[in-house]
Amino acid sequence: MSVPAILSLDRPFNAEHVSVVGKGGLLSRKDLRSVIERLGGSCAFSVTPNTTIIVTTGDPLPAEWPARVRRVMTEDELCLLAGLPDLDTLRTQYYSSRDLQGMYSGLRDDHLQYLQKWGLIRSVAGRYSFTDLHVVKAAAADLARGVSLNAILRAMIAERTGQLAFDFQPPRTDTPRARVVSLPPKRRDFAANIKADRTPERVEAIQNANYQLAAKYFLEGAELDDGDERNLDGAAASYRRALLFDPMLVPALVNLANIHYERDELVEADAIYEKSIRIDPECFEAYFNLGNIHHDLARYPEAVVAYREALAINPMYPEAHFYLAVTLEKLGRSPEARPHWQQYRELDPEGEFVELAKEFSD
Repeated sequence: MSVPAILSLDRPFNAEHVSVVGKGGLLSRKDLRSVIERLGGSCAFSVTPNTTIIVTTGDPLPAEWPARVRRVMTEDELCLLAGLPDLDTLRTQYYSSRDLQGMYSGLRDDHLQYLQKWGLIRSVAGRYSFTDLHVVKAAAADLARGVSLNAILRAMIAERTGQLAFDFQPPRTDTPRARVVSLPPKRRDFAANIKADRTPERVEAIQNANYQLAAKYFLEGAELDDGDERNLDGAAASYRRALLFDPMLVPALVNLANIHYERDELVEADAIYEKSIRIDPECFEAYFNLGNIHHDLARYPEAVVAYREALAINPMYPEAHFYLAVTLEKLGRSPEARPHWQQYRELDPEGEFVELAKEFSD
């Protein structure tokens, strides 16, 4: 099968529908999706009638594929196109968490997780590069000497002038996003474009009809918005339909912004969260998620403001205390962070980062 080469250099998958086939690859689905979307394409893990490019991860290709397919490439070729190491390099020069734990006794998965969450190391396809070894080695040595993890993290952060600039960043699926799962009471002012010469009864009827349609599409979107990546396009489309009938429907705005955020489209997400706050200054979800964007972009003072606004609305949300504490630590404001570490522990005693919170709050 003869296929033309992709010509665009900056976003070679622009407007392409890329399907990944096979289960034998080295990159995770998360990494594959992030790479393909960073190159401008949409990603699916099955061949569809819209598929224009197939990436094979080592398993045999399907016997037939849609006529629109114009290129078939390997996982290795995808890595090369994205500027990632080739698969042999990933296998031989990058280290799995098990490799690192074999090299440095006392090192645990959660230690690596904390180092990565604080931007001190990074993983590619679940593996760590040679450049990360000095950080891991230093952390392991300090842990072996009995130095607390919080002291290690603080010392390492203090040595940095800023976050590492990564060539490849996986999507932020590990950062919690607050979703809106219920609709507010019906407003009587959203149909502002209704002609003024219509009777009050007619205006109310139109408002009711618009609200019912907006609610219908919002609930359709919320049902699709279940964490399955394959359903995100449908969820986003439903939220947009809801907003056609009620452009001021904050729950639809917030959840649509969350989809942009998950896809690393931070400019779009930022704008929609800001719009949500202008419409509803008491929208906890918009403030918290906006704080996450500021934090991801190392805009720490702005993140602190957003997290504090979120907690003023809902002081019982443990993740807001956690991320505010982390951000304050990165700014060197440990005394301000300590009560938020404590609040996180109290609100979520079985939380993912409760051990870290104990170290920082004790």
